[in-house]
Amino acid sequence: MRLETSRHSYRDLIVWQRADELAFQVYLVTKDFPKSETFGLVSQMRRAAVSVPANIAEGYARFSEREKKQFYNVARGSLTELDYYIGFSFRLGYLLKEAHLKAVNLENEVSRLLNGLINSLKR
Repeated sequence: MRLETSRHSYRDLIVWQRADELAFQVYLVTKDFPKSETFGLVSQMRRAAVSVPANIAEGYARFSEREKKQFYNVARGSLTELDYYIGFSFRLGYLLKEAHLKAVNLENEVSRLLNGLINSLKR
C-alpha cells in the first residue's frame, strides 16, 4: 500500500534511492560479521543505515521546509554515524577492501546528494 496521493514520491528522489542501496549493502555485508557482533556493531550499523533513507522519506512527507530540513539533517547525522561504523569495521577486518570501498563510495554519493537537497531548501 502506498500512501502518496500524487504521482511523486520520496522513491523518486535519487538521494533516497542511493541511501536505500547503501542500507541494502550494509545488510548484505553485515551478514558475514562474527556472531558475537549481532547485538553490537551489526545492530548499530543496520540501525544507522536504515535511518538514512527512512528520515529522507519522512522529511519528504513534511509540508514545511523547516520540518523537511530537520529530518534531512537527522539523515545526515545517521550517515555520519554509519561512516564511523564502516571505517571501524574495516579496521577490525570485518569488511574486506572491496566491500569497504563500495560502501565508502556509496556513502560519499549519498552525502553529496543529501547536502544538495538540504541546501536547496530555503533558509
